[in-house]
Amino acid sequence: MQWVQDTSQNKVDNVNSVRSEASRHFRNKKKECLKDKIVEHETNRKIETIRGFYRGISDLKKGYWPRINIVKEEKGDLVADCHSILGR
Repeated sequence: MQWVQDTSQNKVDNVNSVRSEASRHFRNKKKECLKDKIVEHETNRKIETIRGFYRGISDLKKGYWPRINIVKEEKGDLVADCHSILGR
């Protein structure tokens, strides 16, 4: 925290360079992962597993959606607490 709070220009430039390097690294990793998925879907198409091919295409189009764990109680109220859901 002291390193970040120090306002000298040298340290600010250092923080910005580390941040840009990290974002570049993760951007490249994401591109590699997408390329691997595309190659996998292409092989599914070539070996005629059409269902897997179209499932993969729809997954790429939809993107990531986090799972939502919400349950209704007997009264109709929504419960999102994990302990209450297990109790239900």
